[in-house]
Amino acid sequence: MKGFDLSAILGNPDYVSMLLHGIEMTFIIAIGSWVLAMTLAVLLLALRFSPGGIGNAIVTAYVSYHRNVPTLVQLVLWYFGIFTLMPSGISGWLVNHNAEAIFAVIGLGLCQAAYFSEDLRSGLRSISSGQMEAARALGHGYLSAMRYVMIPQGVRNALPPLINHTVSLFKNSSLAIVVGASELTHAVKEIENVTFRTFESYLIGTVLYLFFSLLIMAGGAYLTWRVDHARGVRP
Repeated sequence: MKGFDLSAILGNPDYVSMLLHGIEMTFIIAIGSWVLAMTLAVLLLALRFSPGGIGNAIVTAYVSYHRNVPTLVQLVLWYFGIFTLMPSGISGWLVNHNAEAIFAVIGLGLCQAAYFSEDLRSGLRSISSGQMEAARALGHGYLSAMRYVMIPQGVRNALPPLINHTVSLFKNSSLAIVVGASELTHAVKEIENVTFRTFESYLIGTVLYLFFSLLIMAGGAYLTWRVDHARGVRP
């Protein structure tokens, strides 16, 4: 029986290289998903508050789907379902450009957009309706008022839940292992398969995820403090 020995992994340059590559891919997937999610969230927010009820119905259906279907199932559907239905030219291009990571970004981004949009919605609902009326009185159209007046304030109000969901998105990047993306969990699994050191491998992975999650939370707390300070808010 092997004794506990972290150096069996951390002392091997090949395994360290695998971990570093996994960390890099994790951040690529997480950042790509975050950008996609936030972009879609803003569009969903504008659609939800657009005149008429059709936009709100569409967004409600979108949010309901992504909040009630497990993210893991959505990733599998994208990679093993939708991917196989694509024209050969498109699928061939995706295969040559890391299809696993691309579909991980798409699946995670689309899912997280539902949560981000609800965070932004809550942030907007905390703003007085007089803000929109004042913007319209100053000559802003609906989209202009949303872009320059409402959404910036809504984002500031929604920072705490947005930060929490950003951490969740980072952790959920580990689900990309099911589509074969070579992120951190995949690297840990590969090292464990070679070394048979299950505890050491997953302990290293656990510490790395914990470290980066705490780093994101610390960055979010600092950002919140800066925003509150700029607005003259005191704790």
